[in-house]
Amino acid sequence: MNDQEIMAIENRNLANVFSKKPLVLTHGKGALLWDINGKEYIDCASSYGVAALGHCHPKIVEALKAQVENLITCHSCYYNDKRAEFIEKLVRITPKGLDKAFLSNSGAETVECAIKLARKATGKTEIIGLMGAFHGKTMGALSLTWDKKYREPFQPLIPDIKHVAPDNPDKIREAITDKTAAVIMEPIRGEGGVRVPPNGYLPEVREICNEKGILLIFDEVQSSFGRTGKLFACQNWNVTPDVMCLAKPFAGGLPIGITIAREDIMSAFKTGEHSTTFSGSPLVCAAGCAAIDVLIQEKLADNAVANGAYFKTRLEELCSKHKIVKEIRGLGLMLGMELRYDVYGVLMKTIAKGVLVLDAGRTVIRLLPPLVITKQQIDVAITALDAALEEESNGRASSSTISN
Repeated sequence: MNDQEIMAIENRNLANVFSKKPLVLTHGKGALLWDINGKEYIDCASSYGVAALGHCHPKIVEALKAQVENLITCHSCYYNDKRAEFIEKLVRITPKGLDKAFLSNSGAETVECAIKLARKATGKTEIIGLMGAFHGKTMGALSLTWDKKYREPFQPLIPDIKHVAPDNPDKIREAITDKTAAVIMEPIRGEGGVRVPPNGYLPEVREICNEKGILLIFDEVQSSFGRTGKLFACQNWNVTPDVMCLAKPFAGGLPIGITIAREDIMSAFKTGEHSTTFSGSPLVCAAGCAAIDVLIQEKLADNAVANGAYFKTRLEELCSKHKIVKEIRGLGLMLGMELRYDVYGVLMKTIAKGVLVLDAGRTVIRLLPPLVITKQQIDVAITALDAALEEESNGRASSSTISN
């Protein structure tokens, strides 16, 4: 089949819920992808942060090949060697005290689990989230997501959810009542514009939760696994939550979700109160074991620090050069470029030049490259962004001249 035939099949037979780009991607290696026609792309999107190790990392491929010949599926009502190995590796790297997990299949599922867990462990119902937050699109996670374009078509959502202004601990303190079970937040807001909090914010929120006896939940679905230069973004501020939601890169590209908590909190769940058929699949856990090994052995968090700083510096050069660019922000290899206009034109022009990037709201270009990206590949990405920004600026100037 050619690209047009493939796109026609997907458009005809799949739900129209994704904002499709006119590319048919067929294979990848490291930070590179190729389409069906052989065109090469530098991947600065990583499938929304999933491909942190790059595409088809040889150790992930090797682990999958070995496991697929032994056992692919094993329900969690039975014990399994790969599941035990994965959990042991995971607990070794998570912040101290987070040592009991529930395994699922996506970031939204981890948030659903965290909502149920917070209510069960505390006996309270109210959960406080942040304006600008994104936690997923299933009903519970959607209730915590802020953007009305996601929420309004599915009202009423679950009750007892509040949203307060971000980066202001007093707003959280004011919102807490005797019904409050938990506060949930992304340490760095991803879809909300790649927004890094002020330095004292997370520690003060931790203190408020301790003082009020409520749980602190961090959604690290996008910000963990070394992306910000620490294994978990919360470690940049030396703050440990009571519950943490993980997903995306933890199985090297396979579907995974992890809700990990203190033992005394996770033990609130009794047998049968929460489950999913594919929890802890041996195949996924084999990939997860290899993924954690690669993350640690190849020191990819350190790579995120060094190459993230380099990427940010190069982006700041574009900010100085192009008036259309308003601000550069981010941490490690979780970066955002805010424009003064809608990003769609720049995004599509950059993709056409062979660099895949994402949006984060209407005005922000989001960059989530694999942690294995090289400085040479970053330079190529910068060249493409530079040209796209130039073309967009010239196009807007021409349109303005014509309209005047």
